[in-house]
Amino acid sequence: MSYKKFLERLEKELVVTLGCTEPMAIAFAAALAKKHVKGELITSLRVLASTNVLKNAMAVSIPGAQGSGVDLAAALGVLAGDFTKGLEVLSGLTSQDVDNAKRMIDQKKVKVEVAETAKKLYIEVIVNTPQSTAKVVVADEHTKVVFIEVDGKVLVDALENESGSDGTEETGNSADSFMTIDSIWEFVKGVKVSDLSIINKTIELNTSVGLEGLSKAYGLEVGKTIKEGISQGMLSDDLITNAMALTAGASDARMSGCTMPVMSNSGSGNQGISATLPVVAVGEKSQASREQIIRAVTLSNLIAIYIKTKIGRLSALCGATASATGASCGIAYLLGGGKAEVMSAIQNMQGNTTGMFCDGAKAGCAMKLSTCTSAAVQSAIMAVQGKTIQSTNGIIEESAEQTLENLGRLANQGSTAVDRVILDIMVQKKVG
Repeated sequence: MSYKKFLERLEKELVVTLGCTEPMAIAFAAALAKKHVKGELITSLRVLASTNVLKNAMAVSIPGAQGSGVDLAAALGVLAGDFTKGLEVLSGLTSQDVDNAKRMIDQKKVKVEVAETAKKLYIEVIVNTPQSTAKVVVADEHTKVVFIEVDGKVLVDALENESGSDGTEETGNSADSFMTIDSIWEFVKGVKVSDLSIINKTIELNTSVGLEGLSKAYGLEVGKTIKEGISQGMLSDDLITNAMALTAGASDARMSGCTMPVMSNSGSGNQGISATLPVVAVGEKSQASREQIIRAVTLSNLIAIYIKTKIGRLSALCGATASATGASCGIAYLLGGGKAEVMSAIQNMQGNTTGMFCDGAKAGCAMKLSTCTSAAVQSAIMAVQGKTIQSTNGIIEESAEQTLENLGRLANQGSTAVDRVILDIMVQKKVG
């Protein structure tokens, strides 16, 4: 039974996305609302989003748009989006589409506001034409439609019944009960590689974007700078630097408008990159077999998914700390580690990267991914050498499972004030 559940969870959480997921979710909701209104002339477009969504949509570049912003994502969704493509809703943008969207914004037809909601992932889009009005609400997951209203008639209303509608984060529910570190390990060891086509696709998509980021000038060029540092003899050509370069290169490209899709993990493209490419880079550098790499990437992505069930889909904590913990587990596996070493890698990562905050999606995320990747390789090497951080340290407990429970508590209870301050700073800078 759990075998099938793991495969289903991989299919659910590993989703192809074009660009950052929050702007794409906004565009998705806008495109769906546009589909329901009568008439083509848009008189107004209103977006209300949770602060966590806003912070991840404000500064990150939209692929093919040469720009960023909640207002731009929404306008593009209405004018050129195809909601049937999910998080690839804006694929195939033309320069005319972008010009039309920017004209709509200049005409003051787009309004962006902070939604009065306790939900961390909430997007409400209202589209008006002279003949019609439509409202669409997406909540809890990036393409999860929970409310549709057209001209006063409610077509979909699942909002009140949604878990988390009372403001609590949807974490640790019964649907996740089959997942533990033990069960993940047993699945990875026993799964048929032929059943892991989604992992093969993840490796192919994310590696392609990583190589793109290393070959061209995107964003801060974090990955490219590391690669050049290796060739110039300033950095050593080892497991850590190669993993950092490939991972950061992918984030450089993705966060700076690259039109190539990536495979996301738990609603984040950077998490998909961070859970996959460090493992691929170490596997290739250490000449691991294709099967070993596939199993290691599966382990990494499942551990990342598992941690996200503890800390939530959006959080004040940087998601790369969760995905890089998964990567550390995958790397430990590639270096010959067993279940005990995987658990040690988790402990070492929580003693290292816990406390890195999310201050929104932007080009600088590539630096955070490179930092977390370095920690992932280091933690894995220490783990396979029998070196584990002690339970007397910080949030670390005797078992990795208990430590992750503490991490969840930190994310869901202890980081509220931090989140509020970060979001206040960012929203005051710019909302649209």
